[in-house]
Amino acid sequence: MTTLSTLRRPRLLIRAAKFGTQEYNRDRHLQRLFGYGTLPTSGAALMKLLDMERELNDQRRDDGAAYSLARHLDVLIAILGEAQLYQASCASLHA
Repeated sequence: MTTLSTLRRPRLLIRAAKFGTQEYNRDRHLQRLFGYGTLPTSGAALMKLLDMERELNDQRRDDGAAYSLARHLDVLIAILGEAQLYQASCASLHA
C-alpha cells in the first residue's frame, strides 16, 4: 500500500482511472490483463499489476512505440480496484 500511495502519474490519467473503478469487475478486468485461469488473491494481483504498470509508465515516459494508453488505464483501474478489495479484506480480518 506504501508503493501505491507514492505513485506519481499524470493527473488526468489518475482521474480517469478513479472514474473507471466505479465499473471495476475483478473477473472481467483481471482475466483481460492476466489471461484466463485462476485469479490470484488481491494482494498477489496488486503486486503483478504494479509491475505491469511500472513497465507501462516507463514506455510512456520514453515515448515507446509499444505504449498503449488504453492498457495503461486498464491496469491503473485494476490497481485501484484491487487496492479497495485488499483494504476491505484487511479491515474485515481486524474487525
